[in-house]
Amino acid sequence: MSENSTALLTTENLECTRDDRRLFNGLSFSLASSEVLQIEGPNGSGKTSLLRILSGLRRADEGSVKWRGVEIQHARDDYYSSMVYIGHLPCIKNDLTTLENIRVLLDTRSQSVSSSEVEQALASVGLAGFEDVAGKALSSGQRRRVLLAFLLLADAKLWILDEPLTALDVKGVDLVESMILEHRENGGSVIFTTHHGMQLPCEMKSVDLGKC
Repeated sequence: MSENSTALLTTENLECTRDDRRLFNGLSFSLASSEVLQIEGPNGSGKTSLLRILSGLRRADEGSVKWRGVEIQHARDDYYSSMVYIGHLPCIKNDLTTLENIRVLLDTRSQSVSSSEVEQALASVGLAGFEDVAGKALSSGQRRRVLLAFLLLADAKLWILDEPLTALDVKGVDLVESMILEHRENGGSVIFTTHHGMQLPCEMKSVDLGKC
């Protein structure tokens, strides 16, 4: 059986340009259940652009992205219910409480969870008792932890994470690493970028955009 026959996500000959400069081309890879993939490359090599293409927020100039063998634009319902993307900047609204922010994020996935489930997720990421704290009162690290709580609640097979360690302290970094390991052990898959290094005691795949 070939690798692609068991893949969840596959890319074929992706090409991306920005400001008339080609960032990468001929990029092909696949990701199966319980696999972790790190996107590497120097600043400006197109790591965020690639993640946005994978998440359907941007179209590649050439090539395709497929979910279970079907191009993602033709498998939107299945793909977007199975994938969650968290970008580099935390999308936390200042005028909403932590609980309200999480509910807004879950609304984008047409998900509804109980207050107790949100409280449990917040406790898991070190934000117990922060349910009613306004977004504007949260530090950068706490905002990132709100997104981690959302990630726990999102019930997604595939996590696509752009710089998930940004603004986190040592305990926060350990938390992200343990979340990724647990997600992998439960059959989930992860694609991520980071400038800080990720210490995961498991085999990881990698794509280096500096070589594309």
